[in-house]
Amino acid sequence: MTRENLIENIKQKQSFLCVGLDTDLTKIPAYLLEEEDPIYSFNKAIIDATAPYCVAYKPNTAFYESIGIKGIWALEKTIEYIRTKYPQQFIILDAKRGDIGNTSEMYAKSAFEHLKANAVTVAPYMGEDSVKPFLIYPNKWVILLALTSNKGSADFQLTEDSNGEKLFEKVLKKSQEWATDEQLMYVVGATQGSMFAEIRKYAPNHFLLVPGVGAQGGSLEEVVKYGMNKDCGLLVNSSRGIIYADPTEKFASAATQEAKKIQQEMAGYLKEIFQ
Repeated sequence: MTRENLIENIKQKQSFLCVGLDTDLTKIPAYLLEEEDPIYSFNKAIIDATAPYCVAYKPNTAFYESIGIKGIWALEKTIEYIRTKYPQQFIILDAKRGDIGNTSEMYAKSAFEHLKANAVTVAPYMGEDSVKPFLIYPNKWVILLALTSNKGSADFQLTEDSNGEKLFEKVLKKSQEWATDEQLMYVVGATQGSMFAEIRKYAPNHFLLVPGVGAQGGSLEEVVKYGMNKDCGLLVNSSRGIIYADPTEKFASAATQEAKKIQQEMAGYLKEIFQ
């Protein structure tokens, strides 16, 4: 999926919502546990319920890997279902990969050739040669961790060198030598608020994947105020607030309502840039 494809989808749906598929067997409705593949059954229902209101899905690999081979199968089937039934959806494999070059080559092959995701999240700590293997795939995306929303982000990301440059600023500047905004995005946590203005100083045109809206306390209004650019430039993720909106057999309809509510708010913001 190209940048132009993604922008067009945002315009058409009047949405920049990404639904996080962080599916936990302990949180899905109990009756689904009787299914042959409860994770896939849950995901399929969530996808059908929210597809009209979002432009992306983000399965977090940890939730699938944690239960072994059955979880991996559920992940594969989930991605294949999105690809075949909703081919305009942008699929982000949230795996936070990052290792030496030959290992990254295998991670990239897994994400893009086997699972056929559109994008994968990558940690930048090991530098250029750990990221480049993901960038050799045409029309596939690296979403690089830049400024996250967890408490521990201050331990490294906000530390300054002798010139007063923060580590996340160095990541933004250096990584743009590796790829353009046609293939590179950044993860920026929604709880960072006005720090989005700092991000945009260094990455004015790149798309930002923004987790932390909803259950984690991030404000969509603040994200838009400081982070939106002329092409929208945002994919805002909501996971728990949508997929676990209701613990009963009504979970899918509740997910529809939550996704629709966010989409309607987003449509209001998009009117300001897409006339």
